[in-house]
Amino acid sequence: MNRLAAIILSAVVLLAGLPASAEVDIKEITTPGGIDAWLVEDHSIPFVALELRFRGGTSLDAPGKRGAVNLMTGLLEEGAGDLDARAFSRATETLATSFSYDAGPDSLGVSVRFLTENREASMALLRDTLINPRFDEEAIERVRAQIISIIQSDAKDPQEIAGNSFSSLVYGDHPYGSDENGTVETVSALTRSDIVEAHAATMARDRLYVSAVGDITSEELSALLDKLLSDLPETGAPLPDDATLNLPGGIKVVDYDTPQSIALFGQPGLEREDPDFFAAFILNHILGGGGFESRLMTEVREKRGLTYGVYSYLADRDDAQVWMGSVASANDRVAEAVEVITAEWKRLRENGVTEEELEDAKTYLTGAYPLRFDGNGTIANIAVGMQMDGLGTEYIANRNDKLNAVTLEEINRVARERLNPNRLTFVVTGQPEGLTGTSN
Repeated sequence: MNRLAAIILSAVVLLAGLPASAEVDIKEITTPGGIDAWLVEDHSIPFVALELRFRGGTSLDAPGKRGAVNLMTGLLEEGAGDLDARAFSRATETLATSFSYDAGPDSLGVSVRFLTENREASMALLRDTLINPRFDEEAIERVRAQIISIIQSDAKDPQEIAGNSFSSLVYGDHPYGSDENGTVETVSALTRSDIVEAHAATMARDRLYVSAVGDITSEELSALLDKLLSDLPETGAPLPDDATLNLPGGIKVVDYDTPQSIALFGQPGLEREDPDFFAAFILNHILGGGGFESRLMTEVREKRGLTYGVYSYLADRDDAQVWMGSVASANDRVAEAVEVITAEWKRLRENGVTEEELEDAKTYLTGAYPLRFDGNGTIANIAVGMQMDGLGTEYIANRNDKLNAVTLEEINRVARERLNPNRLTFVVTGQPEGLTGTSN
């Protein structure tokens, strides 16, 4: 175990001893260079977790260049500045520093973990990955081959086929409607110039969010961020428009030779800013988000044995909101699973939930929330996500109060008004028996 890993483990052990009600004291800072950030100071161990997020992510791929942002992100730790890929890897190991990069439909994330004693050297290395990535041809070809292999593997994976088919149906021509990895054809055609353009399009200051947790003061963080980020482009590519959802209801079958069908389903959702969000959040927990205690799990698995697992969740993306879920079942039983899910959707809309269900859900959701804050890295990740969602620093303290304020009358009104069985749309991948619907 290297020193950074040992210190992170120590932090987790220390935080595990905190009471569940432990508060997270977030400070908002603005650097002289105009960078906004959130900071949670914790000087108990000489370690800092830093999170950077750039809004837009893979949705900023240029037309005809699908997969460029994903490929570019995979190259950020493949050499920077004067260091090629091997030298860069050795440098991070020597410093006991951890960098990770991830591109999703709505954001490009950079997660950093470093020791206080190595702060300056670690940040110099990070700055090169953000400002001066090498994008060497050898690295491009190696990472390109890895991505193409993933695309080819996903083309034979029923779960991936189901997900891509659902996205294509629901989101259409919006970037959400296609695989962020790209296709074999688009990825094969990407040039170094395309990668450089993807870097400039995504990693700009006008879409930047920052959080830090650990052994660093406001003054130190402020100076660090200006030095680290001041040379980023001021603006990036325009963010995409909202998606137009295609959720007509009914069933689409995607034929694929597999003994078990995968079904994804969804209806229109709601934004976090919606006044009904907290009631819908609890309602979803009761419907399909509460594990073995949820209604869908009870009806589909426990009573009928149609699946090992079924769940639902509120998918609140920047450009679209869908209330969706997933289930897998044998080809000869998936039709019954679809029928039961649809019936439960209708029953919950028509009859609502009980007082006992509401109180049990509140107890679980409020009790589990403090347990999420179990380490510097986790807290930094939560904090940067809160910023992107437009939540204030007081949200952590007030979140459980908002859940507890939901009444039985309110949640049942939301069930009547928001659950929409007529627009509940299923995409089933496999060879389901007894399902009628459009086919691909």
